[in-house]
Amino acid sequence: MKINPKNYLAKTFSSVMLVALLTVQSFAQTAVQTKSALSATETELTEKITIASIKEATSTLSAPDMEGRGTMQRGGDKAANWIAARFQSLGLKPLGDKGSYLQKIDFKETVFTPETSLKVGEETLKVGADFGILPFSAGNKSANGEMIFIAYGIVADSIKRNDLQGVDVSGKFVVMLEGPPSYIPKKDWKAAKADRIFIQSLFMKGVAGIIFIGHGREEQTPDEMVDYFSRRQIQMPDEENGPSQMPPILYVNNNAAGKLFKASGVSLQDALAQAEKNDFKPIKLKQQAKVNIKLKSSKGTSNNVVGYLEGSDPKLKEEAVLFSAHYDAYGIENGKIYHGAADNALGTAEMLAVAEAYSKMSVKPKRSLVFVAVTGEEYGLYGSKYWAKNPTWNIKKVSANLNLDGVGTEVYGPVKTMVGYGAEHSTLGAMLEDVSTTLGIKVVGDPVPDEKVFYRSDHYSFVERGVPALMLMGAPEGDIQVSMKRMKEWEKTAYHQPADTIQENWAWEGAETVAEVMGILGWRISEMNNMPAWISTSRFAKLERGNTKELPEEN
Repeated sequence: MKINPKNYLAKTFSSVMLVALLTVQSFAQTAVQTKSALSATETELTEKITIASIKEATSTLSAPDMEGRGTMQRGGDKAANWIAARFQSLGLKPLGDKGSYLQKIDFKETVFTPETSLKVGEETLKVGADFGILPFSAGNKSANGEMIFIAYGIVADSIKRNDLQGVDVSGKFVVMLEGPPSYIPKKDWKAAKADRIFIQSLFMKGVAGIIFIGHGREEQTPDEMVDYFSRRQIQMPDEENGPSQMPPILYVNNNAAGKLFKASGVSLQDALAQAEKNDFKPIKLKQQAKVNIKLKSSKGTSNNVVGYLEGSDPKLKEEAVLFSAHYDAYGIENGKIYHGAADNALGTAEMLAVAEAYSKMSVKPKRSLVFVAVTGEEYGLYGSKYWAKNPTWNIKKVSANLNLDGVGTEVYGPVKTMVGYGAEHSTLGAMLEDVSTTLGIKVVGDPVPDEKVFYRSDHYSFVERGVPALMLMGAPEGDIQVSMKRMKEWEKTAYHQPADTIQENWAWEGAETVAEVMGILGWRISEMNNMPAWISTSRFAKLERGNTKELPEEN
């Protein structure tokens, strides 16, 4: 799932799955497996979805020789060709460019050159090792100015606090913390959009740049943010790296943060303590900061992989159920392979297992089935957006999209709960409820809508074109504390890191269940007289398939 750079934060799933686990515990005693309620065809379909297939594909895609399946890298091309060969072996017809399975997409890669640096006083910090730069503030530019520590940048008469009192920040580098202070509830801070307001105010005052440091309560630590924001960036060829007039926004990690205060006469620890007080006064750091950003861009390509199984109904086969999963991960960065086993080799493997099962069915679905493994998801849903705008199947006849993308919670144990992102927007929600109940699974709504997960994976690219969609995520039952500990450890050590590899304790039956839910849903959609529809209460209710109007941003 892509990072949301507009909020300066990577996603976290702990809160989502905690609520899901709490919910499923309440129903664990009453959930009963009732597969007998499936039709004979649906039962045959589930029997043909196998753990062996999911495990083999996940292992292959996350193996070292796939080099992390990076967009615009050799490993990504190798993975695309492997998936194409798998489609062909299953009897899927090609739906890419020029009779192939591959849909080529032009990309641009941008990296920081070794000349990129942040000089603090007489000491030079290194990009990637000490600091990172937010991509949307980057571009070839230089800036310098005196440094001032302004705590959280709060200027609010309502709480009688002014973190800029007595200083002119024009032309200065402001060193600051991400809010809120410890005494302000996070929900109140977010509701007030305080970060956006105070940062926009700093821009208006003409700061030379912003340097974020950590206070220890962040959802993502400065070290994690430095890692994210020093990696290569992938964009479409015509995208800009960042507005030239925008001041650079940097994150300095914990090891380097103290160097910013070296000449101030105030230790980092004392400055952080003062920042928590309502009577905070700005601290002049008595050192110049000078940032020099040099970028190098190169053009290349990567591919979506698309195949289809033709439907059996003479009329309905013109319509299709669209299955999707992103196969890309972060590839190779600084000599390290980002294997992307849970995110998202596993989801791709589950989708492939569904395609394999359908290819072996004795009864064929009425509608056609399109399977697309997309690239470029981690950098901005690029592959799915490209297919949605350049569809290789008539977008007006795509009945629905079912998408898989997650963090591997389905392999923590047998799946007993399911989150269907987007379920509240279309008739697919009721269908998911029916399928899940039949399998003894409890469906829960999006437990933390503030995270906006629905808007941050590939299914949303199809929603924008007017196609009802669901992203499926499964979770186990059992000891909540054990599962939570495991998820938090994984987020800190493996999410979007080289350590995202297959683990010996994975419960593959959970992945099999997720694939079964996807497969049965796909079958039922394929057999309907009419295509799924938006419900009247949805913000997408008026969208027609093929929509080309830009949707307003969700508040």
